[in-house]
Amino acid sequence: MNLPWPSFWQHVPEPDRPALRDALAELLSTGVLLGDEGRAREIYLTARDYLRELGEYLSPLNLTLIPDPDRPILQARPVAGECDLTARFTKDESLLILVLWRLYHDTRMERAVDAVVVSANEIFQALKLTFENIEPPAETHLERMLARLRSRRLVRFQRHEDPLRFGESAVEILPTLPRVIPFENTQAWEQLVQLHTTRKIDNETGRGEEVAP
Repeated sequence: MNLPWPSFWQHVPEPDRPALRDALAELLSTGVLLGDEGRAREIYLTARDYLRELGEYLSPLNLTLIPDPDRPILQARPVAGECDLTARFTKDESLLILVLWRLYHDTRMERAVDAVVVSANEIFQALKLTFENIEPPAETHLERMLARLRSRRLVRFQRHEDPLRFGESAVEILPTLPRVIPFENTQAWEQLVQLHTTRKIDNETGRGEEVAP
């Protein structure tokens, strides 16, 4: 069943309406519209012409529409403390996001790159260095967490074809991730990291418990 087109968007030409519907569906379901390939590229190119309309539509939900100046990305970011449409991550997923944020930040500070790509081994190493008292996740658990982040359009994940070489799997950290937790500086990041430095990850359940430092 096709619902009637909203009266406040009657100025949108008929050919643009399907793409605008798809853009809103993607923004509301994942928080991100990645427009770099296939049908998503067509949707993005149309949505780019209606940034004002999309922003005004999302505004009552306390979502801010953020275009990326360098890449074909639109992101709907919740207003902190005001939006009820927020994704909830487990505590171990939050640790992973914190580590990925720092990897992205440090890489961009060191050199200009179009994409920040790291290996699973680099993620394991970063987890160990950042959270010394926390046992890193098993490979299967890390893969499940990366799949969750991929579904939220925060990373792209390419598992190595050889099951014995999982550590060489490639993870592209998308610029959408640092906007999910937009720290002003690394000091603000370190303050949050300190809150998690005494937790242990259960590789089977993904739940955490307090441990002595």
